[in-house]
Amino acid sequence: MAKVAVVLAGCGVYDGAEINEAVLSLLSLEQQGASYQCFAPDIEQMHVVNHLTGQPVAGETRNVLVEAARIARGNILELAALQVAEFDALLVPGGFGAAKNLCNFAVAGAEMEVHADFLRIARAFHQAGKPIGLICIAPVMAAAICGAGSQCTIGDDAETAAAIEAMGGQHVACPVSEARVDRERKLVTTPAYMLAGNVSEAYTGISACVREVLALA
Repeated sequence: MAKVAVVLAGCGVYDGAEINEAVLSLLSLEQQGASYQCFAPDIEQMHVVNHLTGQPVAGETRNVLVEAARIARGNILELAALQVAEFDALLVPGGFGAAKNLCNFAVAGAEMEVHADFLRIARAFHQAGKPIGLICIAPVMAAAICGAGSQCTIGDDAETAAAIEAMGGQHVACPVSEARVDRERKLVTTPAYMLAGNVSEAYTGISACVREVLALA
């Protein structure tokens, strides 16, 4: 049975991990016979967004690990404790938290920097020849993790695709129901809510992503 490390970036689409994507990722892993452990960085979120209004909340702070524990039902560990040797693959759901807390793409675009612990760990998976699945907006980090020329997808958003190319990645279009595989780098990506109009559509691509990741493990 493959064991997968799942890295969450908080809780909530606008400032953390996209909850549907995170839960569908865990469901797909279970359905396809894998086990998993969730991790999140013990840091403050970039900001807190009121998910009813979509607006940032002035003066409020939240911790990424504490928030991600809501999704994992408390069964979660600090990212810094992740031991790559104990896992067969890495999976990262999307949501703006991936672009705000795991990196700062949401504000810096192609000039982004990736959170140091996450980058170190993700690169260690890649260097060990272990597959990595990046979902939704998370593929903007593909080249930083797997090197120039990394093939990945965020669906068909031209602006984000251009930023990926500017950072050294190679963007490939992908429908919501599929995943794209860079076999040389053992990198699997899928658009999820970059394209999905509902939970069912997100599930088809995420399930495909998980299937390809496990096939490479």
